[in-house]
Amino acid sequence: MTIPLLVDLRSDTLSKPSHAMRTVMAEAPVGDSFYDEDPSVNILESSVAKLFGHEAALFVPSGTMSNQIAIQLHCDRGDSLMCAADLHILRAESGGVAALAGVQPCVLPVHNEFIPDLEKLDELYVPKGSPVSAPTGLVVAENTHLFSGGRIHPLSHLQNLSAWCAEKSIPLHIDGARIWHAHVETGVPLNVYGRLCTSLSVCFSKGLGAPAGSCLTGSHSFINRAKILRKRLGGTMRQCGILAAAATYAMNHHLAGLKDDHRNASKLAEWLGRKFPDAEIPKPETNIVIMKFKQNSLGILKELEHSHNLRLSALNPKTLRAVCYRDVTAAMIDEAVNYSSTP
Repeated sequence: MTIPLLVDLRSDTLSKPSHAMRTVMAEAPVGDSFYDEDPSVNILESSVAKLFGHEAALFVPSGTMSNQIAIQLHCDRGDSLMCAADLHILRAESGGVAALAGVQPCVLPVHNEFIPDLEKLDELYVPKGSPVSAPTGLVVAENTHLFSGGRIHPLSHLQNLSAWCAEKSIPLHIDGARIWHAHVETGVPLNVYGRLCTSLSVCFSKGLGAPAGSCLTGSHSFINRAKILRKRLGGTMRQCGILAAAATYAMNHHLAGLKDDHRNASKLAEWLGRKFPDAEIPKPETNIVIMKFKQNSLGILKELEHSHNLRLSALNPKTLRAVCYRDVTAAMIDEAVNYSSTP
């Protein structure tokens, strides 16, 4: 049996630009983005803002920068930020909430791993002017939710969360790095998600397969202020239309293909469930497979790579992750799972 190619499922950030995308990048008209003179960047920002029903958008190097800009704009130093404990902004952005924004997390009780308990919001809310507790400056939600395995935040819950924020005059930010997956899987229009929040971050370098970049969306005044923070954080690029053109191409050509990634994740989860019956492997809602073990499972990473040429990652010693993306086909997964290096 032919040894299959290594199938690297550590993250969908491993996707590479296609030949067609590279051609678009090479031919992209560019200018100095600092002066808003890069036509490819301007097209991308206008398109993203329109897709989500917001007034404006800002192209930034990464989703982390996009989220951190939003937090700093919405909150004063010393404010608190309401969110679930397991969000990307707390676990995977190098402590930026505290180090950059000077904001204190207020961790919300949740159900189903990451969905905030709406009945507890009033108990934890602190109005401006409190002489004792950090006032509530922002609520953050994540869709899809990375650490629970790419799960989709239910629309009805987001609607209720948005209504509560509006009642309290508190901004709601959605970390939508993989909101494309939620949109494709549920059919909920992107502008419906956009209407529910004050600002939103979307990423192009994961499932959509662009080499880099995210956009932050919001009102005109919000994005004008965001440009200042982008500059302060060193994120203002020049002839970055090369990257913006890739992001536009990805939005126009790669969205429908996310369904294939979801199907491949389901197929992989079924096989892993048979191979590791002691593991808890929830059926994937989108493109991420989570494997939970009762004991240290890091040795399984080496086992899968040695025996099946499958490379996964670890979220912690007892939890492994596999992420499907456009460079990984169903045939590649079939070949890997049917191959065994052991006699």
